[in-house]
Amino acid sequence: METKQYSLNNPFKETKAPETQTGIYDDALKLGKELIEKPILGGGEDRIRVQHSKNRMTVWERIKVLTDEEPNITYQNWGPNLDGASIVTGILNIKGRDVAVYGHDFTLRAGSMDATNGSKLARLIQMAGTHGIPLIGMNDSAGAYVPAGVGGLDGYSEAFTALRKISGVVPSVMLMFGFNAGGGAYLPRQGSFMIQCDGTFFGLTGPGVVKSVLGEDISAEDLGGPKVHGQSGVVDLVTNDELGSLRTAIRLLNYLPDNNHSFAPFYPTSDPVDRFIYEEDILFRKTFNSPTGMNTPFDITLYLQQICDHGEFFELQPQRARNIVTAFGRIGGHVVGFLANNSAVSSGQIDIGASRKGTRFVRFCNLYNIPMVFVEDTTGFLPGRDQEHNGIVLEGRKLLDSIIDLRTPRLTLIIRNAFGGAYATFNSYFTGASMVFALPTARIAVMGPAGKEYVYKDEITSIQKEFLANVKKGMSEKEASATRDAKLFEIGQRYEKELMNPKEALSLGSVSSIILPGYTRNVLSKNLSFLMSKYKPAEMSGPQREFE
Repeated sequence: METKQYSLNNPFKETKAPETQTGIYDDALKLGKELIEKPILGGGEDRIRVQHSKNRMTVWERIKVLTDEEPNITYQNWGPNLDGASIVTGILNIKGRDVAVYGHDFTLRAGSMDATNGSKLARLIQMAGTHGIPLIGMNDSAGAYVPAGVGGLDGYSEAFTALRKISGVVPSVMLMFGFNAGGGAYLPRQGSFMIQCDGTFFGLTGPGVVKSVLGEDISAEDLGGPKVHGQSGVVDLVTNDELGSLRTAIRLLNYLPDNNHSFAPFYPTSDPVDRFIYEEDILFRKTFNSPTGMNTPFDITLYLQQICDHGEFFELQPQRARNIVTAFGRIGGHVVGFLANNSAVSSGQIDIGASRKGTRFVRFCNLYNIPMVFVEDTTGFLPGRDQEHNGIVLEGRKLLDSIIDLRTPRLTLIIRNAFGGAYATFNSYFTGASMVFALPTARIAVMGPAGKEYVYKDEITSIQKEFLANVKKGMSEKEASATRDAKLFEIGQRYEKELMNPKEALSLGSVSSIILPGYTRNVLSKNLSFLMSKYKPAEMSGPQREFE
């Protein structure tokens, strides 16, 4: 009888293929490996070391921060020298979502642009629009490749056009690294959002050109650094370093939809929407019971923390126009856009900067099916010579137009002041609000405290006459003034009690209902869930207006 032979060797273990004679096939394999590795090597070890010496990552290291998964790189070696044409394009899986990504490889020709890699970039951008996926751009380029001649300009033109075509179709996030000038600055600003980190520059021209043309000495930081662009609104977010920019982009992407016909990601929340928020009640109690009463400013971001799931929100352009706050957050798992007056800065008055900041944000939410919550506490538009001379009428009108055009579900919550044109502009029922709510502290009126001069004009005139008569009778001016001021104070108190409250707005249907502090999140969540259940995300249609 034959004895069975057993072995502990793994039968599936790879074994070395028997050596065979090499030939054309093996040469082809060798070439294939070289071509695959070539873009990853970039400009070589020396150039990578130079990049690291400037505290900059390589494009491949940046990709590794965006995703742990293997990137799907497209057009690996497109370029006259099969060098990847100094730009990397591909599709990444970022937290389960497909995202189109490009990045300049500064180790190759300083990431400069020619006709071939302009076409390569344009093809990726068009792919993002066709398939409805977001785009992330990692910009680190010296601009057009000079030896390429007009080809470099053609490359930028093609990329410019492609990025413009997908604007409003898919959202894009542009990251600014290194030193970018000319087309390297113009291209990314077509994106939805820009993020710039410290130690970087971008602008129309560099300091050297400014010096030679205008004779002006200026540093790169003061000409086109993050502090400059953060204040002007060219840049939406400023970070400390490249790692911060990349992680901020991932966090921002969390609030953005894939395209203009889908919703932003919905995440069920463990934060109960029906809980009573004691912190909200405490915030208003301490604010309005203070010695300055209803004139006490407070930072509106403290209030947004009470409304959002787990107190988390994502503010945009936080370094400029702080009298208005634009932010993404979640209520009951739904992404919402907040436009909130901030009385802690300039009494929350709406000036040119606030108008521009708000207009851009509202239009973005409108394009990408994001519902909005307007938190109102403003005494109106900022008056004055500078504002009028610089176009507050035009910029304020743009803000109003963007709100009128808004098609997504939109709620308004009036916390305190809602006066005159600001009330009419800031998402009232008559500009298309879905729901308008007010706290009992709301003061809704045609005018603020100065309105008493018109409402009680005859009484005030009579008090002034009485003052003059008392002085004429021999009463001391101090005593007469005290009598007059006491009566004027009583009129002011009566005006605030009778007219600066939500009662008239409620009686006219301008406000739907009153919300007591502590219940705001519950009421907003219920109404938002109802409205979102009836809203179908779609591309914008209908007439396009003449103004932005």
